[in-house]
Formats: sequence, C-alpha cells, structure tokens
Amino acid sequence: MEVEFIQVGSTYYWAGENKLNGSSFQSINCYSSTDLVNWKFNSYLLTLQSSGDLGPNRVVERPHIIYNAATAKYVMWMHIDSSNYGEAKAGVATSDSVCGTYTYLGASQPLGYQSRDLNVFKDTDGTALYKSGDTYFLFASKLSGWAPNDNVYATATNLAGPWSAWANFAKAGTNTYSSQTAAVVNINGVVMYMGDRWQASNLMTSTYNSTDANMNSPTTSTGSSTQQQEHGVLVRAKLGQKQRLPQNTLANGAKILSCSGCSGGSQIGYIGGPSPGGTLTMNGVNSTVATTTTIRIHHTNGDSVQRYANVVVNGVSNIVAFLPTADGNTPGTSVLTTALKSGTSNVIEFESYNSGWAPNIDRIMVPIS
Repeated sequence: MEVEFIQVGSTYYWAGENKLNGSSFQSINCYSSTDLVNWKFNSYLLTLQSSGDLGPNRVVERPHIIYNAATAKYVMWMHIDSSNYGEAKAGVATSDSVCGTYTYLGASQPLGYQSRDLNVFKDTDGTALYKSGDTYFLFASKLSGWAPNDNVYATATNLAGPWSAWANFAKAGTNTYSSQTAAVVNINGVVMYMGDRWQASNLMTSTYNSTDANMNSPTTSTGSSTQQQEHGVLVRAKLGQKQRLPQNTLANGAKILSCSGCSGGSQIGYIGGPSPGGTLTMNGVNSTVATTTTIRIHHTNGDSVQRYANVVVNGVSNIVAFLPTADGNTPGTSVLTTALKSGTSNVIEFESYNSGWAPNIDRIMVPIS
C-alpha cells in the first residue's frame, strides 16, 4: 500500500505493501505505469515465508527502492518488525531488475538506532527528503498511529545541519488533508506530495492524497474543485434539478434496490453473478468534449473484500476493483480513466467479471472540461 516510485526509462514502478488481509506481512508488490494514471500489476517482490523476518505475523512496511550503479543492483530498504513493533529494524533486499524477485539479506538497527517508518534518500533523488536548488526539505509525520495529523517540514543547506524548526506544510487543523507523509516526488518538474490515508478498521481500503507542493514555500493544497456532471442510476442532477433517466437499461436480473445514503434513495444491484449475469447499461452519458478523463463511480459493497466489474465504455472493457464500503447504504468511490466522445452518445455498461458479483451502483460523475 505505502507508496514508493522509481523511474526506469519512461516507466514508473511502484513498490507497495499488500494489506488485503490486515496488517501482518503478506507480500511486497510491484506495479508499473507510463503515465501515473493507468497501472498494472507486475510481480511479487517479496512473499510470505514459513519463518524469519518475512514469516507469519511479522511487520514488513515502507518499502523503498533505489538503484546502486556500483553493483548494478536494485536495493530495497524496508521497516522490519515484530507484531508489537518492538524490534524496530531496517531490512534490505536486492534484485537484478526493478520488478524482479528480491533476495532478502537481513535486518538491523543502523548505528544502534531504532528504525520504523523509514525513507531512503539518494542524492540528488529522494522520497520524503527533497532537494530544491541548494536547500534540502525534510517532510515528516507526527506519531499518531494510523490516524492523520498536521505533518511538518524542516529545511537545511547541509544534511548535517543546522536544520530549521519544524513547520506545518498544510493548513493547520486539516491533518494534512487527512493524510500522513509517504513520499515527495518530482513528476516532470512538478513536485508532488503523496500522503497515506489509512483506514485502520480495514487497511485494504486505504487510499492516497496526492497534491502539488511549492518548494519555495512548501504548502500543499487540494486545489480548486473540478466541476462535474452527475449521471445517477435513477436520477440526473443538472442545475440543481433531478429527473428520471429512462436511458438506463437493466437486464438479466439486475434490479433497483433501496439505499438510504444513495442519490434518490436507490441503487442498482444484482449486477454480475452466474451466467448470464445482471447488467446495467447507462446510455446517453454526456461529455462536454472528446477527451480521456477520470470518471468517479459511486457504489456500495457490503462485503469484507473487493468486488470486481467489467466496465465497458463505448465498447472498450475495463476491469475495475471496488473496495468494501461501510455498509450497503453508504456509497464509496472507485475511479476509471477512460476515453469519452463529445456529446451524449457515450454508453457505459457494468457487467460481471469472472462470473462474480459486481458492486451495487449509485451513480457516476463525469468531469466537465
């Protein structure tokens, strides 16, 4: 889950923890992307072993990868610990390729100091330590467990110090927009803050807060709201008015269900399942321009695990994961980046993936360009 990017050529690689079944170590996974929007799973970098540091009920967190040109190896540093966080060690593993199988070498307390939520800095390319001009910026989270807090930063012109006093880099009281520092990365000249948004009761539903940071005066901002148009399953909101959407088509057992927290008090359920599988088709979805955009899909999923759906946009299939929601009446959000045509000729269909049940669908939100 916790973010760490490394760029090799024109491809970004993302090493993260697997939190599907709680906080104990399950695996470290590798994903890749060429645009930081569309990601694919590549491989497992480290997997659960029968014993030792990577064994059952162990803590393996904060994986960070750097390239060692002297040895031609990719080196992963990570937090290694017991289930009660009493060991506080830094672990290391190496691989010949960035997304290859890593060989675990062991763990220790560097210079005798405890090591937990670590980051790795390779001058002049770091993670939560960033250099702009002659100034180093160090970003840190306070100690509040899984909960967010007002994160801070300090500056220096020499890594040995002196360092400035800690100061907030987001508006006080926002808890860094409900996040904790994970990394600071430079994407084509734009410095981005990446923050973990942990959900302690179900870690697999944790997400990120990604915002831009001004290195002259590091402040993060959620930016201005993107205007969006709403395509409800049962209603459409336009200029504050709601009206029926007769264009929606339900087939093969999909049906309307009540949902107290959904728009219009209803949602579409029984999508997917065994053959032929229920389907929801949304006709007449409007886009103000022909563009590739990110659609927000409001859904409910009362299960404890992800549900999947094949979301077909203008004939193009997309497999989308839908995280569990608080219950069957409290919608959550998944996103899909896809191409839309200008006008109202867009068709979006929700159907089964591998004969499984899809989530219940409340509505979709399409940005207005």
